[in-house]
Amino acid sequence: MSAEKKEVRIVNHIYQPRHEILSKDEAEVIFKKYNSKPSQFPYIMSSDKGIQGLGAQPGDVIKITRKSSTAGESVYYRYVVEG
Repeated sequence: MSAEKKEVRIVNHIYQPRHEILSKDEAEVIFKKYNSKPSQFPYIMSSDKGIQGLGAQPGDVIKITRKSSTAGESVYYRYVVEG
């Protein structure tokens, strides 16, 4: 009996938080809200397995929504860099 390898996509895992690309307008609202520049946000590499399949390009802003036992949901933002 041969063992068949099954590819696991991290983006579909139940513990993987939701990742989505913000539009340029949405990203501008976030920059103004936090009075910051894109380079001041934490980076995420374009090769990161968590954003695989989203089509994220360097310069995009990713919104990450995590489930939280205390807050219900928590939102984080990452700036996509090449890598």
